[in-house]
Amino acid sequence: MNDRLAQLRDEGVRYLRIGYSDLHGVARGKDLPIEFAEHALEGTGFCEAIMTTDLHHNVVAGFEHGFRDIAAKFDLDTAVRVPWDPDVAWCLGDLVRLPHHEPYMVDPRGALKRAIAALAPFGDPIIAPEHEFYLCERDASAPGGHRALPDTNTPVYTVGTLADPRGALRDMMDALNEMGMKAIAGNHEYGRNQFEINLLHGPALDATDRAFRYKQTIKEVAAHNGLTATFIGKPFTHDEGSGFHLHVSLVDGDGRNLFDDPNASNGVSPLLLRFVAGVVAHAPALTAVMNPTVNAYRRFVVESLAPTHANWGYGNRLCMVRVSDERGRATRIELRNGDGAANVYLAVAAVLFAGLDGLTRELEPPTPLTGNPYEAPEEDWGAQLPATLGDALDALDADPVIRGGLGNELVDTFLAIKRYELDRWNTHLAEVTAWELEEYVDRL
Repeated sequence: MNDRLAQLRDEGVRYLRIGYSDLHGVARGKDLPIEFAEHALEGTGFCEAIMTTDLHHNVVAGFEHGFRDIAAKFDLDTAVRVPWDPDVAWCLGDLVRLPHHEPYMVDPRGALKRAIAALAPFGDPIIAPEHEFYLCERDASAPGGHRALPDTNTPVYTVGTLADPRGALRDMMDALNEMGMKAIAGNHEYGRNQFEINLLHGPALDATDRAFRYKQTIKEVAAHNGLTATFIGKPFTHDEGSGFHLHVSLVDGDGRNLFDDPNASNGVSPLLLRFVAGVVAHAPALTAVMNPTVNAYRRFVVESLAPTHANWGYGNRLCMVRVSDERGRATRIELRNGDGAANVYLAVAAVLFAGLDGLTRELEPPTPLTGNPYEAPEEDWGAQLPATLGDALDALDADPVIRGGLGNELVDTFLAIKRYELDRWNTHLAEVTAWELEEYVDRL
């Protein structure tokens, strides 16, 4: 038996779980009894239709060409015991096309690996994701079958029993760290029963793998507490949105931060400025992968912490790209336009390809904005970000850099399933709403 499998078996593991991301960012997979797992290490089979399904598991039309086999190849270096089910070791996988095991070009993790490799001549990307989420209770009478937990009026950035009476946050952090996910801080956020857990920064693939597992772990632990965790951008009309903020830097082979330049007037290197320029230039296309649902666009409000325009500034959280005030090893940029529903592999890959374009073409960013960007002349706000999912999908479709980086097959598939989702939303808009009934039936 493979040495790592033998070690897991000797530690009491009975099942090896292979997990991977679909295009929505949903964790898909299969459990294998560990005594049979060795026969599948080079790939356990799936139908490629899994990459063409919507969130209600309908297969989207346009891909009926036989639905060939793909396989998930185990990356045993990622195998970890599952705290809520210790019989299971959870392992991430790379998708390959059968029968010759060439990379499957619709694999989100594979797209990230291609982005990291393409960026290598300039440096190794370091990232840190920040995800906010809400904890909800099931309630058949509530819209969507869920309601926010009872309002405790807990102020932002508080902790303890008042902020988290069930202790769910502590359970989540414990589970994350038992699996090596490096959860370094957790707190109540601005919304009622909205939380954030921060993961330690790291090399792009490792940090993104941890972010992918983080979301699944939060949902699993919430379920064990009788709750539902959601990462969508705006689950409740009258409460705060949930963001996905992405911190990015570049290091050389010795770990030196290439975005730092103590001799420059603002302490940042030309590489940082060019990377920012690439991100700003491709912001419309990035919006499609950073905000991939119709719900996401409810967060974009003028003068809020969710940006509406492609711009940047030093230490400015009202801009799309913030250059952190920290310098030295901590010099970095933060993208503030994403929400938690984003597929983290696709989001990071797309951002790296955008930054790479800025580095390759030595682009110069626009003038950084200070203070409240919306108090500046409107022509200085930067290009307006897409205001709807449809506009964002069109921008992705038309961007040769992001399309070419992620790959035409992946982008075409992503666009097809998301446009189908948008069509379903537009059909729903034609239905009579609860608001109309509540507003008119009793009175008119």
